Amino acid sequence: MDIEIKFGYQVQYKGVELDTELRLDVLVEEILCVELKAQEGLLPIHDAVLLSYMQMLQKPKGILINFHCVNIFKDGQKTLVNRLFSELPEE
Repeated sequence: MDIEIKFGYQVQYKGVELDTELRLDVLVEEILCVELKAQEGLLPIHDAVLLSYMQMLQKPKGILINFHCVNIFKDGQKTLVNRLFSELPEE
């Protein structure tokens, strides 16, 4: 796949410019994608969006954080990994 992403700009896919803008909330240490929410609950579409960011950016791990809860640690986060996670070196 030939994917070029410029967050805040147009997306190029196989030479075709897509009429959409992608904006990842936070990228930590060039390895962890963070998507921030503030709503009653996380929906499956939020997982799909984060997994798409992770795939397009070739990042192995992502976390969804929802601030609309009493305890963020217990109820407000969800960690996702993809196939790249298994390829990380063990340290």
